[in-house]
Amino acid sequence: MTSLGATFSPDGIRFAAWSSSARRLWVSIFDDSGAHEIDRLELQPQGEGGHALLVSGLSDGARYGFRADGDYAPERGLWFDPEKLLADPYAIEIDRPYQYHWRLAAKRNEGADTAPLMPKSVACALPPLLPALPPLFQPGGLIYELNVRSFTKLHPDVPEAQRGTIAALAHPAVIEHLQKLGVSAVELMPITASIDERHLPPLGLHNAWGYNPVTFMALDPRLAPGGLAELRDTVAALRKAGIGTILDLVFNHTGESDRFGPTLSLRGLDAQAYYRHEPDGRLVNDTGTGNTIACDHPVVREMVLDTLRHFVRAAGVDGFRFDLAPVLGRVDGTFDPQAPLLQAIAGDPLLADRVLIAEPWDIGPGGYQLGNFSRPFLEWNDRYRDDVRRFWRGDAGTIGALATRLAGSSDVFARAALATSRTVNFIAAHDGMTLADLVAYEEK
Repeated sequence: MTSLGATFSPDGIRFAAWSSSARRLWVSIFDDSGAHEIDRLELQPQGEGGHALLVSGLSDGARYGFRADGDYAPERGLWFDPEKLLADPYAIEIDRPYQYHWRLAAKRNEGADTAPLMPKSVACALPPLLPALPPLFQPGGLIYELNVRSFTKLHPDVPEAQRGTIAALAHPAVIEHLQKLGVSAVELMPITASIDERHLPPLGLHNAWGYNPVTFMALDPRLAPGGLAELRDTVAALRKAGIGTILDLVFNHTGESDRFGPTLSLRGLDAQAYYRHEPDGRLVNDTGTGNTIACDHPVVREMVLDTLRHFVRAAGVDGFRFDLAPVLGRVDGTFDPQAPLLQAIAGDPLLADRVLIAEPWDIGPGGYQLGNFSRPFLEWNDRYRDDVRRFWRGDAGTIGALATRLAGSSDVFARAALATSRTVNFIAAHDGMTLADLVAYEEK
């Protein structure tokens, strides 16, 4: 299959997208402001669902988006509407953040062109690829999960223009604080481009955590105004200080939500393929967000692998934490620890030695899979969290459980008779109260 996204060549930029169901695909080219569509060119079929076109006269920084046409039958997972501008799933940069608007979710022929509402994908030449250095973090170290924006937004020592951004994590005052705590690696809550859920704007609220992605490779401009170079430089500064960088990535769903959600990218290109559906055409909701990525589809599998490779090669990250990771291992809806995507990650020459951490549950059938992932995946251990909290609270009869947790949770991870545990012990995370609040308050 043809390589996807925007690829530079001496003759121009080659644009490519994949859809097994669209009858026609176009690339829309915009001016430097992203406000005006200056050309709309049809991509040519390349076989196996690939569509591509080489466009001459374009240079680094060109702004673009895709459009697709075909049947519009949401009850069958078909949402084609050429009035919907679509973000390139392989975009590595967008020109502004996503903002929810009801017109993004309008039915075909009931809404205007969404180009004025959509960020534009930016065709960027990648910097020289980094050597794949061994991961800095090793099991047994201390991981600090942090939200990039809130961690530095009010920090008095960080320059005001940097506060709340990835670059702030490289500030000497921040690094000194992390070193003082004995942090081995920071685990950055999602930094890729996301969108607010539709119920938040009317309430005057925003999704602060970022677990509602649209484009998997493009960083959120609010967190990385300096683009990929900002992440790259920060990872290097942390590494120089002896601190690894783990990215929390969300491959289980997208911000296109349920059938009432917006059409932003994958839905408009080929929702039948990119998302899992019930036999009657309804979207599967193993994530609680309205949709579930079809990680057992070969094209989705390659997109996930390409995303992981991108962040290793272009930014030098040390590893990944996978949100609702059973979704990545579902084959025809059932979790399989030997699922093709999980095996592909574990067997990839560039990824196999990375720190790979699974959140081992989702809300689908058989969704609780603690202890059932295979090496080299580590797993968030909620049983450690619960037993330590019970002991801390003073519950009777908890000493034995505490000893088991401190010794690596052999009742969970010794099933394969391995010499070492795969547990990632934690007491507090973003799903609940902070550690400081946990020991200060009796209840929420």
